[in-house]
Amino acid sequence: MSDGNPSTTALLDIRERIDSLDTQILELLSERAKCAEKVGEVKRAAGETDICFYRPEREAQILRRMVALNKGPLRDEQITRIYRSIISSCLGLEQCLSVAYLGPEGTYTQAATQKHFGDGVKMLPLASLSQVFREVEAGTVNYGVVPIENSTEGVISHTLDLFVQSTLKICGEIHLPIHHSLMCHSAELHFDDVKTVYAHQQALGQCRQWLDANLPNANRVAVSSNAEGARMTKSEPDAVAIAGQVAAELYKLHTLQENIEDNVNNTTRFLVIGHHDVTPSGNDKTTLLISAHNKSGALYHLLEPLSKHALDMTRIESRPSKNTNWEYLFFMDIAGHAEDENVKSALLELEQEAELFRILGSYPTAIL
Repeated sequence: MSDGNPSTTALLDIRERIDSLDTQILELLSERAKCAEKVGEVKRAAGETDICFYRPEREAQILRRMVALNKGPLRDEQITRIYRSIISSCLGLEQCLSVAYLGPEGTYTQAATQKHFGDGVKMLPLASLSQVFREVEAGTVNYGVVPIENSTEGVISHTLDLFVQSTLKICGEIHLPIHHSLMCHSAELHFDDVKTVYAHQQALGQCRQWLDANLPNANRVAVSSNAEGARMTKSEPDAVAIAGQVAAELYKLHTLQENIEDNVNNTTRFLVIGHHDVTPSGNDKTTLLISAHNKSGALYHLLEPLSKHALDMTRIESRPSKNTNWEYLFFMDIAGHAEDENVKSALLELEQEAELFRILGSYPTAIL
C-alpha cells in the first residue's frame, strides 16, 4: 500500500512490473521445457538408436544468436551464463548427462565443466587425466572435460599424449579466465612464516613472479591439482595453497591475497571429449593429429595444403612419437569444420602427404 510518497509509488509500480515479467518468463520457460521434452519423444518415436540429445553445435548457435540480439544492460557473458543454465535444465528433461573432470572438487576443471554444461548434469571428479579418458572410453560417463593449454604456461603435454592412444573425439572447447588466490588454514599466518606453497605445476608457473617477490624462501611443491593443494593445506599451519576461490570456500580456508597470477589475462583452454562427431555450427575449429614422412621439407609439405586453401592454422604443437627417436607427432588446430568444402579439400591433400593422419574433432569455437 502506498504512503503517498511519489518515490514509494514509483517503486511499487516497478516491483509490480517485475512480478508481471517474472510470471511471463516462467510461463515461457515452461513452454520451452515442454518443447525439449517433445524433441526427446520425436527422436524415440523415430526409432533412433544411440540417440544423442546433447548437440554442441545447436547450443553454440543458440548462444551466438542470443549474444547478437543482446542490447543490454546485461553483459554478453551474463546472457550466455543464463542461457547455458536454461539449456542445461531443459536437456536434463531429455537425458541426464554425466561428465567426468579432473578432480577433486574445487578445481578449475570443475569450474570449466560447470560453465559449459550448467547445473543440469551429473559431474564426476576423478584423480587423473588418464582416468577421465578411461571413463569416457568405457562409457561410464557421457563426456569428459580436460585442460589442454594455458595462455601463460602453454600446452598441457600429458593431455596431448593421451589423445595419441585414444579413439575419443573432441566435441567442444571452453575458455576459462583463471584468477589465483593464495589461501591458508589460519588468518594469523604471515608471509614470512610460510614454508610450503602447494599448487599444480601450471599454477606455480602462472604465479612465478609474484612468488619470487613475496614468498622467495618458501618451498614450492607441485601437486596433482590446485584443489588437492588446498585440501593438503588445511592440515598444515605453515603451508599455503594457490587455487580458485571455490576451493577456499569448499575447504574452509582463509584467503591471504587474491589475483596473484602474473598475467591479468590468464586463461586456460579446456576440451570436451566424447564419442560422437559434431556437425557444423557456422563457427568451428578442427584439431588434427599428424606425422610427417622422414624426408627433407616434410613439415613444409604438410602445411602447404592449408596455405593453398586459405585456411588459418591457429595452433601447432609437437610431441615425441615415442616409437622412434627424434620423430615427432604434430597437433594442429585450424579454423573451420572438416565438412566445409575448403577444409575438406585441404585435409584430403594433407592426408595423402602425411604418414599418420587423424581428425581428433571438429567442434564449435569457445563462446564467452
